[in-house]
Amino acid sequence: HVTIDGYDLRDVSIDSLRSQLGVVPQEPFLFNGTIRDNVAFARRDATDEEVMDACRAVGLQGLMDRMPDGMDTPIHERGASLSAGERQLVALARAFLARPRVLVLDEATSNLDLLSESVIEQALDSLLEGRTAILIAHRLATAMRADRIAVVDDGRIVEHGTHDELVALGGHYADMVDTWLRHAEHLPADS
Repeated sequence: HVTIDGYDLRDVSIDSLRSQLGVVPQEPFLFNGTIRDNVAFARRDATDEEVMDACRAVGLQGLMDRMPDGMDTPIHERGASLSAGERQLVALARAFLARPRVLVLDEATSNLDLLSESVIEQALDSLLEGRTAILIAHRLATAMRADRIAVVDDGRIVEHGTHDELVALGGHYADMVDTWLRHAEHLPADS
């Protein structure tokens, strides 16, 4: 059986679960509106101060400072006017504002350049504090921040444990770490 925060999911109503769950997908849903509208979508009763705090908490302030209209900068449908990293920051600010007890991040860093990934990783530190999170990730830097890691191969969990336990095990995860480290050795120093 599956439990979250000690509650067996079989004993929890779907409405109760949905009210406590936040999801940030690989391609976040953004609509034609402003940055403020897209972040506040998480909580329609949020004050401007709360929306701004959420934006600051995930590092979205820099983007808004560069935009002439700040929080009132229009975002085109699906966030077409923003980079992949900026779209993720808006989605993370939305999740931060919602303050779910359980957060699911589905490949939140998969399509980002190194600079955007660094900003997102810092945002995750703020967002994940004090809550249960399920991170679906292919990037090792994202997986390593988890307390527990489950390695899935062909739809089955083949290993689980901490980063150190899985490296010591010498299985699938250790192979991925080894490949990542060998690749990192060949990157230019300024990457």
